[in-house]
Amino acid sequence: MKARPAKAPPIPAHPGVTVLEDEVVWDGRFPLQRVRFTYTRFDGSQSGALTWELWRRHAGVAVLPYDPKADAVALIEQFRLPALAAGLDPVMIECPAGLREIGEAPEDVARRETQEETSLRPDRFELICRTMLMQGGCDELMHYYAARVHLPEPGKAGTHGLVEEHENTRVIILPAEEAFAMLDANRIMNATAMVCLWWLRHHRARLRQEWA
Repeated sequence: MKARPAKAPPIPAHPGVTVLEDEVVWDGRFPLQRVRFTYTRFDGSQSGALTWELWRRHAGVAVLPYDPKADAVALIEQFRLPALAAGLDPVMIECPAGLREIGEAPEDVARRETQEETSLRPDRFELICRTMLMQGGCDELMHYYAARVHLPEPGKAGTHGLVEEHENTRVIILPAEEAFAMLDANRIMNATAMVCLWWLRHHRARLRQEWA
């Protein structure tokens, strides 16, 4: 995960939005932008002036590594400070994921993050969907992919991550049915992993035929 906008990019022009003021109020790991604006309401009238803070993270990619022959997935465990702040276990079960550099193709990010966080080498991808991650306050647009991989035996996947970024990811290999059971029991509380696993549940039979 290396991407970081140098400064908050301008809000794109839109016929129903008028930007009155726009400033970066905090320029840390990612810019925090304060925007004062009006917009056209559903009845055609203009809204009053609103002020929103917008966290500019640009775009991200999440990947579900799937082995159709083993009918198994690779997920990762990783420490997350915000989970601890929310009163949860800080070690979350997730999919490999990362941020896009400006101009970088989403599939290239999917390949890079899978290799960095799991050491697996996907040879085929399928786009699952795109979603806004937190549209009430962040501009991050997520691309989700399924990736065909050859998984090692459970217990031999190890830990990975970029040393210079202090990443420490532990790979867990699960039969697809076990991953679905964890999803149903709400043992997986990461939204990107949930989206990917829900998708796999509906497309698994097709992938086992097409990717075999």
